[in-house]
Amino acid sequence: MQLRVGIVVLLVFCTSCHFFKKDVDRKPIARVNDTYLYFDEVKGLLTQSLSSEDSTLLVQNYIENWAKEQLFVQGAKLNLSEKEQQDFDKLVQQYKNDLYSKSYIEALVSRSVNTDVSIEEAQEYYEANKDVFKLNEELIKFRYINVSEKILDFNEIEKKFKRFNEADKRELDSIAIQFKSYSLNDSIWIRLSQAVDKIPVITAENKGELLKKTNFIELKDSLGVYLMKINDVLLRNDTAPLEYVKPTIDQIVINKRKLELIRELEKDIIKDAIKNKQFETFK
Repeated sequence: MQLRVGIVVLLVFCTSCHFFKKDVDRKPIARVNDTYLYFDEVKGLLTQSLSSEDSTLLVQNYIENWAKEQLFVQGAKLNLSEKEQQDFDKLVQQYKNDLYSKSYIEALVSRSVNTDVSIEEAQEYYEANKDVFKLNEELIKFRYINVSEKILDFNEIEKKFKRFNEADKRELDSIAIQFKSYSLNDSIWIRLSQAVDKIPVITAENKGELLKKTNFIELKDSLGVYLMKINDVLLRNDTAPLEYVKPTIDQIVINKRKLELIRELEKDIIKDAIKNKQFETFK
């Protein structure tokens, strides 16, 4: 019996020695009452790109912030009742559990959820929820080019820009390096505000011209000539087109899949734990 007690005491002593040795080996750089800040806790802040002065300032600021935090926490513990401290500890533990659980679930879901949304699925959701997709700003399809008035063959460029058949598109695209700025893709919807921001000659007074379907606009400023052609227009409160809201629909559909998958995972994890005798309840 005495031998067993001696062995236990020796083990405790050795463990304690190892623990104290570990702390002794660490280099303290600050203290607040019985709490110490060690160099190994701040050395990750230091990089070779920092000068010695910057490194010193960085560490000093860290130490000061650490000290303020410790003083506040320790002061709070002196002034809070034991019941209040226990309540805070429970909240901290619950927050920690929530973080771990959320991270674990997100990892499982990201590996399993299907993020591909077919056009048919998007169309089905769109048709069932059209009232949701009302525009709160104007959309337009348009093309434009900004060129110098002195550019060679200006009249020919303007003619091709207006006509804009397949050959014209290829030709204008091939000489686009001569344009100051341009956008020839008039098959996609953009916000009117984007066009206004992109083209400086568009003002509050003349931006209404961009809301006239099939309208051709030619405006000049000190930078040159702007040729603009409006392909199509949608106004506020019109139903947004599917191609414009599809990214939003994709995200909605994927989020619904994630929620369904999470519900399934929550059920399965309990079932598997019971089956594998990892979880049981007692009467």
